[in-house]
Amino acid sequence: MQKESKEGKSQSFLKGAAILGSSMIIVRLMGMVYKILLSGMYGGVGTGLFNSAYALYNPLFMLSTAGFPIAIARAVSENVAQKRYRDVRRIHRLSIPIFVVAGIICFAAMVIGSFIYVRLINAQNAIFALLCLSPTIFFGCLMSIYRGYFQGMSNMTPTAVSEIIEAAGKLVLGLAASFITMKLCMAEYEKSGYVLGIKCMNEAEANAAAVPIAIGAAITGISLGSVFGFFYLFFRFRKGGDGITITELKSAPSPRSDKSIIRTLVRTAIPIGLGSIIMSIADMIDSTLINRRIYHIMETNPDALLSVYGSQIPDEVLYSNSTHTYLYGCYGIALTLMMIVTAVTQVFGTTALPNVTAAWTSGDKAKLKKNIELVLRVTVLVTIPSGIGMSVLAEPLLSLIYSSPSVANEVAIGSKVLAVMGISVIFIAISTPLCSMLQAIGKPDFVLKLFTVGMVIKIVVNYVLVGIPEINIQGANVGSLVCYGFVDIAAMWMICRETKVLPNFMSILVKPLAASLVCGAAAYFAEILFDYVTVQKVATILAVLVAIVVYVIALFLFRAIEREDILQMPKGNLIVKILEKRKLIR
Repeated sequence: MQKESKEGKSQSFLKGAAILGSSMIIVRLMGMVYKILLSGMYGGVGTGLFNSAYALYNPLFMLSTAGFPIAIARAVSENVAQKRYRDVRRIHRLSIPIFVVAGIICFAAMVIGSFIYVRLINAQNAIFALLCLSPTIFFGCLMSIYRGYFQGMSNMTPTAVSEIIEAAGKLVLGLAASFITMKLCMAEYEKSGYVLGIKCMNEAEANAAAVPIAIGAAITGISLGSVFGFFYLFFRFRKGGDGITITELKSAPSPRSDKSIIRTLVRTAIPIGLGSIIMSIADMIDSTLINRRIYHIMETNPDALLSVYGSQIPDEVLYSNSTHTYLYGCYGIALTLMMIVTAVTQVFGTTALPNVTAAWTSGDKAKLKKNIELVLRVTVLVTIPSGIGMSVLAEPLLSLIYSSPSVANEVAIGSKVLAVMGISVIFIAISTPLCSMLQAIGKPDFVLKLFTVGMVIKIVVNYVLVGIPEINIQGANVGSLVCYGFVDIAAMWMICRETKVLPNFMSILVKPLAASLVCGAAAYFAEILFDYVTVQKVATILAVLVAIVVYVIALFLFRAIEREDILQMPKGNLIVKILEKRKLIR
């Protein structure tokens, strides 16, 4: 691998963000199609089982990686900035046994823990989904060997391609396996009256018995996607190398000892990993609390809860005592849109880390201020209009995406959730780049403290509010809003204090907020107007397009986009010249 590479070692923040962002859009669109089809086939209960599996998977995956991908990315970026290329190679070699061992341990923990978790959430039939998802932990760890390394080199392309491969496996293989499994189960019922040994009195019972198995089959596609993603990264690294040339290696200083590098990685990884684990555990507790609190309401005061939804909860759900799973599934339907926004800002966090680390390491305060403001401005430009748009167009957006009549009730409930979630997602999405910048300037311990306090806030608020029948699942939105609002404010304060940089909040916050409010108003009134002249689905698409156009115009009118931002884009010089002629930027 010690050869000259045609591929550059680094990419600018916006170029890296564009690569990861493009892949993330593709991945999220595939994921959305996957969830839409899955929800259309299996309804709220199926969606609830799917989300329950991820609630256990996420903290275990965070535990298995334990912050090492970010620690590796930061260490690689720091050493590249210092031209210590031998250390860079040694970091990669030392990361391999760490991830392999962690992957094996946490894979076993998920298999064993699945049997305990399904009892906690009163959903024994979720065991199939959990077991089928467990191999993803091991192969996810193997992919982390390469993703953190390449990201530290500011090369986002391998991560982007591997994520698309994962998503394609989930979509194609998962849905195919689920469809075939369901067909076989129903064929068995028609032939014998049984589904996998369970006697079924009618087709509805047979369908209910087959859904958990079919969801497990759908999740198998996720595990297979992670296998293919790992092999892509493995062969990509073996064949293409990392961009470090023989000349650079020869001129680099002698590498630090293995012990020194491991100590540095562990010192960085532990607080990062614990912070991620804490928030993932909070999500698992969220899932458990939502399910158990609603289950408790249905046992003690069902009329109060049912009066909120009327006939939107199907009779078969009530008879099967799975209202808690059904409502959690409705919450999950709203999450589908929210996760698109958080995925985009996760991209900004990933690409910001090496750039901010390099500026911090070099001691260039002007460059550091420029990078911080760029990350914040780009993040806010995406999150605020997206959140406001989801709030004002909650019902038409979900109806557009989940168009199957079989999930009409789930969409009706989920749209009420999304209307509140649209505001909370702004704070959730902004937290990722903020915490990445804290990690970049060497404050991962503060991120851990933030997440610890945030988790406590979230759990307390959720426990209280979800247990109120009139609020129920909406309580989880309020908990997220309060939690991440605290995290964002505290993180921004610490960044300013440590870097001695005071960002231009008028440029990075006030102007984008003003443009976003105009965008939200345009979306709301355009939807009402177009509803009079065409069908709702077309009206929603037109309203979104109008909102985007109005938002872009408002950004230029309010001078919310800086000249330097555009220069970093592909063909930036040409775009700047055109905009300067029209006096849209200075």
